[in-house]
Amino acid sequence: MIGKARELDGADPLRDFRDRFHVPEGVIYLDGNSLGCLPKATPGVMARVVEQEWGEGLIRSWNDANWFEMGARIGGKIAPLIGAQPGEVIACDSTSVNLFKLIAAGLQMRPGRKVILSEPGNFPTDLYMIEGLERQGLAQRRLAERGRIAEALDEDVAVLMLTHAHYKTGELFDMAALTKAAHDAGALVLWDLSHSTGALPVDLDGVDADFAVGCGYKYLCGGPGAPAFAFVAERHHADLQQPLTGWFGHAHPFAFTDSYEDAPGIEQLQCGTHPVLGLAALEVGVDLIAEIGVERLYAKSRALSEFFLEALHDHGVDLPLVSPPDSGVRGSQLSFRHEHAYAICQALIARGVIGDFRDPDILRLGFAPAYLRFEDMAEAARHLAEVLKSGEWQKAEFNQRAAVT
Repeated sequence: MIGKARELDGADPLRDFRDRFHVPEGVIYLDGNSLGCLPKATPGVMARVVEQEWGEGLIRSWNDANWFEMGARIGGKIAPLIGAQPGEVIACDSTSVNLFKLIAAGLQMRPGRKVILSEPGNFPTDLYMIEGLERQGLAQRRLAERGRIAEALDEDVAVLMLTHAHYKTGELFDMAALTKAAHDAGALVLWDLSHSTGALPVDLDGVDADFAVGCGYKYLCGGPGAPAFAFVAERHHADLQQPLTGWFGHAHPFAFTDSYEDAPGIEQLQCGTHPVLGLAALEVGVDLIAEIGVERLYAKSRALSEFFLEALHDHGVDLPLVSPPDSGVRGSQLSFRHEHAYAICQALIARGVIGDFRDPDILRLGFAPAYLRFEDMAEAARHLAEVLKSGEWQKAEFNQRAAVT
C-alpha cells in the first residue's frame, strides 16, 4: 500500500500545505479533530503581538493594532467557511459559553416554550449547558434518539440543539431537513459545528439555520483553548438578547454608563475583554484553512478515510466500524469499537501514531486533511494491524491496571 499511497501523495493538490504546519518528526497525528497542528506562521505572529503590539505599543495597540476589531474581523473570515455572511459570525469566548448564550437567547425568543431538545450522547458540554439553565427553572431538557428527533418536536420545544458531526462516531445530521422540521414546529435551531468547521462544507444560510457555535482549536488550528465562534442569522439580530451582558457587548463600552445597551448586530454576543493573544493565534489558522478551501479539504478528507479503510482490509483487519461506512455522511474521522480500545490506543501512541479513545470502547482516528498524507494512512493501518496481531495492547492494558491498583 505504500507504493499506492506515494502515488496518491504525488498527485495530491494539497500536498505542499503540509510544509506550512509543524508536524513532529516520527509522528502520525490522527488527533487533529481534538487539537490541530501548529501552523508554522503562528509563533512569528505571536512574537510580533507580544513583543511589538503589547511590549512596545502597550495600551495604544487597542487602537493602533485594531485589537478592538479582532472578534468581528476573525468572525468575518470564519463566516464563508460555514456558509454565513461576515456580519453573522463573531469570534469570542468558548464553545460552552457561546452555547449558554444562544440557548438562553432562544428561550427568550420563544416565550411560553421551555424545552431544549437534543439527543442522548451529544457532546457533554452541550447537554450540561441545558442542565445549567434547567437548574434555574428556565429550561427543560428533552432527549430523543437521532432517528426520532423530528417526532419529538412539538409546541413546547423552544430550541433544537444538535451537533452536526457526532464527536464519537462522526455521523452527520441532515442539517437542512432537521432545521426545516424544527421551524415547522415553531422552534429555533442551534448547531454545534465543532467537528465540522474547517473540514466539512457547511451552509448555514442555505439551510436557514438560526444559531451555531464552533471551536477554534480543532480543524481551524487556533491552538489549545483557542477562542470559539458564534453565528446568529441576520434576521434574528433585532430580537437577540444574550444573557451575559458584559461590557464588550455594550453599544458604547467606553461611555461607562450604569445601564446596559446592546451593541447592534452580532457584536452584542461579545462579553468580556478580548483574549488578544488567543485571537491572534486563531487568525493564523483561519487564514490558512481559508486559503486551502473547505471543498478541497473535504474531498481529501473523504479520500484519506477511504484509503485508510482499504489499507486496513489489505492487512486483514476487521474492526467493527462505528462511523457510517459512507464517507459522504460522516465527518473527518473513523471510529472503531473494541473492548480493549483504550489499550490499543495507548499501544499506537507508543509507536508514534496519535489517535484517541472515547469511553467506553471507541478508538477514534481523526483525519485533518490540511497536513496528513496518504502515506500516513498506509503506515497507521500497518501499525494498527501489528498492534492487534502482536498483542502489544495487552502490555498497555496491564500498565493501565497497575497504575490504578
